[in-house]
Amino acid sequence: MSRVKTGPTKRARHNKVLARTKGFRMTKNRLYKVAHEAYMHALEYAFRGRKLRKRDFRSLWITRINAGLRQIDEKYSYSRFIADLNKKGITLNRKSLAELAANDFSTFSAVVDEVRSNAK
Repeated sequence: MSRVKTGPTKRARHNKVLARTKGFRMTKNRLYKVAHEAYMHALEYAFRGRKLRKRDFRSLWITRINAGLRQIDEKYSYSRFIADLNKKGITLNRKSLAELAANDFSTFSAVVDEVRSNAK
């Protein structure tokens, strides 16, 4: 079997990793071994971040809805509102409710009034 030399292949692989770590600090963008380690960690962080982003946005929407509810009535809480929403059978998701609370408060107030009308 003939001998295979990996010089050009190895150089291309190294350059690909170094190109992807271009903005990293210190030796993490210059030395292959350190850069490869940093690159592998960056991929893990990116994967985890895509999962956490969903959680973070849901938390933000809940905070915005609760803030809007507190402007309408100081004692009306988010959990009570969601329970009333489900009892009433209204299927608005948290994202759209948060958008209404932040940008179109009159419509949000109308939705809250509709939910509260038969809840009491």
